Amino acid sequence: MIGNILVALVALIHCYIVYLEMVLWDTPQGHKAFRLTPDFAKASKVLAANQGLYNGFLAAGLIWGLYLGAAGFQVRMFFLICVAIAGLYGAATVGRKILFIQTVPAVLAIIALWLGW
Repeated sequence: MIGNILVALVALIHCYIVYLEMVLWDTPQGHKAFRLTPDFAKASKVLAANQGLYNGFLAAGLIWGLYLGAAGFQVRMFFLICVAIAGLYGAATVGRKILFIQTVPAVLAIIALWLGW
């Protein structure tokens, strides 16, 4: 139960990231969220939308795993591991904030699922 709630939270976080990267990237809210200059945001808008699409696939995989119920345990674990690894890479290459936004919630969900919570 707790594990599935955490999985849903990670999926919601990624839905919000999709919205930020695909819709709000070149807006004041997007600039603030990602610490972007307007010129950089405009120049990288297509790249950010592509990034957002990938985050959408992570969210979709987690939602699919939840939809499958008990049979979706492996699906949920796979996508959580993908989120955790992506978060580690992002923290190492972009900024430590990503570690707390992506990796920590994913790892907590992995632990909760693994322990059957």
